[in-house]
Amino acid sequence: MASGVAFDDVDETKGSMWVLDQKLDQSMDEEAGKLRNMYKEKKFSTILLLRLAFQSLGVAYGDLGTSPLYVFYNTFPHGIKDPEDVIGALSLIIYSIMLIPLLKYVFIVCKASDNGQGGTFALYSLLCRHAKVSTIPNQHRTDEELTTYSRSLFNERSFSAKTKIWLEANTFRKNSLLILVLVGTCMVIGDGILTPAISVLSAAGGIKLDYPKMSSVGRWFMDADVVVAVAVFILVGLFSVQHYGTDKVGWLFAPIVLLWFLMIGSIGIFNIYKHDSSVLRAFSPVYIYRYLKAGRKDGWMSLGGIMLSITGTEALFADIAHFPASAVQLAFTLIVFPCLLLAYSGQAAYLMVNKEHVADAFYRSIPERVYWPMFVIATLAAIVASQATISATFSIIKQALALGCFPRVKVVHTSKKYLGQIYIPDMNWILMVLCICVTAGFKNQSQIGNAYGTAVVVVMLVTTFLMTLVMLLVWHCHWILVLLFTLFSLVVECTYFSAVLLKVDQGGWVPLAIASAFLIIMYVWHYGTVKRYEFEMHSKVSMAWILGLGPSLGLVRVPGIGLVYTQLARGVPHIFSHLITNLPAIHSVVVFVCVKYLPVYTVPEEERFLVKRIGPKSFHMFRCVARYGYRDLHKKDDGFEKKLFDNLFVYVRLEAMMEGCSDSDNEYSIDSGGEETQHSAEYLLRVDDDHDHTCTPNADVTIESIGGSEMRSVAERKSELDELEYLSSCREAGVVHILGNTVVIASRESRFYKKIAIDYVYAFLRKICRENSAIFNIPHESLLNVGQVFFV
Repeated sequence: MASGVAFDDVDETKGSMWVLDQKLDQSMDEEAGKLRNMYKEKKFSTILLLRLAFQSLGVAYGDLGTSPLYVFYNTFPHGIKDPEDVIGALSLIIYSIMLIPLLKYVFIVCKASDNGQGGTFALYSLLCRHAKVSTIPNQHRTDEELTTYSRSLFNERSFSAKTKIWLEANTFRKNSLLILVLVGTCMVIGDGILTPAISVLSAAGGIKLDYPKMSSVGRWFMDADVVVAVAVFILVGLFSVQHYGTDKVGWLFAPIVLLWFLMIGSIGIFNIYKHDSSVLRAFSPVYIYRYLKAGRKDGWMSLGGIMLSITGTEALFADIAHFPASAVQLAFTLIVFPCLLLAYSGQAAYLMVNKEHVADAFYRSIPERVYWPMFVIATLAAIVASQATISATFSIIKQALALGCFPRVKVVHTSKKYLGQIYIPDMNWILMVLCICVTAGFKNQSQIGNAYGTAVVVVMLVTTFLMTLVMLLVWHCHWILVLLFTLFSLVVECTYFSAVLLKVDQGGWVPLAIASAFLIIMYVWHYGTVKRYEFEMHSKVSMAWILGLGPSLGLVRVPGIGLVYTQLARGVPHIFSHLITNLPAIHSVVVFVCVKYLPVYTVPEEERFLVKRIGPKSFHMFRCVARYGYRDLHKKDDGFEKKLFDNLFVYVRLEAMMEGCSDSDNEYSIDSGGEETQHSAEYLLRVDDDHDHTCTPNADVTIESIGGSEMRSVAERKSELDELEYLSSCREAGVVHILGNTVVIASRESRFYKKIAIDYVYAFLRKICRENSAIFNIPHESLLNVGQVFFV
């Protein structure tokens, strides 16, 4: 018996069809329990936990770890006036790292991951499962029975329940939540552009230092244009090799980042000992007050540079997919946190006596003997940090694509071992062009740093608002705890946000412009997707009309199977009536295929397909719903068509088995809503101790004689074999994939901005995005497009 084949409602409104109830079978309960445990965080041995913590360094902490390359320069772009300012800035850096990356993200936000998946869309998926806030209402009660569909119950009188009701009651609130998520996503895409730019440019800046022993060739490298050229060369190489993936070289990332942290920590100790150990007084928060009081507006504006010390924290949350939270926490507390504090303290100690070197504080503070080895390690660390951010950008675009918030683009798996390693060619080249433009256009770290800080603080604010809802709706925390977390986060992040706003004209406009462009694209695409779904919902064909056509549907039934793709998980789509109205024939077997994505990170293979019959047996019409999570991906070797038919055949066998226990034939009638209702008892599939398949009805039935039961069993068995043979012969005759090519046009009475969004922006995106046939890997010789036009 194949688990994962379930039966949905034949009646689209009330639902009275056979159900495969796995919970009633003890053996299936045990199997489901094992599956659920697979997707929960396990308890790891100490050795394994240390190994995972080591591996997480190369994925999660590359971006955060390279911040010492550029923080002090962006904090004091016009030079250091008073050495005491260095102490104040260092104190701010220390407590910023302590409060945001350590306390907020590593120990709180990372625990809100969706079965290990991080990022804004992962938080949004959690909220969609615990409250009806999704703007595409295509979920069904059977989806909640998935192994990975974890949700908790509410106390009706709790503050969490009231928040849920408040959020669900208004469409405007749902759309506002979606826009908030899209803003955070767009800013993460901006990170994917700005992180490689500032990290690689800062690392490449090490070649321009003027040491006495440098040759004339070495002095030629001091030209800033040469530094930019080297940075651009590295960036082109980095983006050009993305299609190879990181599977083959990923094992190098953790050692490089670990060596980087150990080196900057050791150099920090050396500088503290050599130059000025008094910088350690910066651990007293009193110096923060003194710094801001003395600096006034300049001190406040410098917060935009200090904030760069916590950049990469948002990427940390987005990149935790392959590691348990305990490993991420261990790596941060044992390696990242102490090494970063030592690195910044060492640079501060050096600047106390060499304040004129603030523009190149990192490289100037390196002892000459280890300068060039450190330059190589810094460049490699910058590349690793950039790679992690690019990978996170690809992942979040894939999530947005799955949830209908991004135009269809090609997504390629780059690793057979790691599902999360993907490559998006179109976005890769767009990111590369924008990254090179930013690097070559600004040519210095200061303006790129201003842009980078703006993007990061907006993502943090979005995460704070989403975490507030997660704490209420998912964790069911007391409202006082939620209020404390929210106020604490907003006080720190809004302070930094006010500082970066003062630098909007100094480069901070770049992420805002990039995010605005992507936000328009994503929201318009999502709006068009919702309108197409609503059109299909409102124009679906009634079962009364289908039944009125008769067994042949009033047409010539030609040999073969027609797979009609639709967004509907319930009801017969309008495309079907449009097709048979304009063509005099239809295939002998029709299967309505709905591929839908759920707010879960993955759907186990054995639970992916839901199959049911539409109408009487003589119609030979079925529905197959294929469910995917936002990290699942259609692959060319996925065998989608084969798995669909395998599940269809299993359904026919189980259906015949259940009918063998029925006293009477099923009777069909039409309810007041025009939908089909099947009047029969609900049957549950059981497995007895002898492993013989038997069926037990929910309602009391008359026990017939053994002979009669055997005769009926033989008849049902013959019926089953006849239908399976019929389906097989139709499959051999040919399979045709029927896709709807729906054109969306704004109605005449629409306002001008709606006409621009639909008739120009959405139409352009539809024209340049990938076709559905390419997504499903449908051969052109088996493809039939059916055009439709509807007005919104």
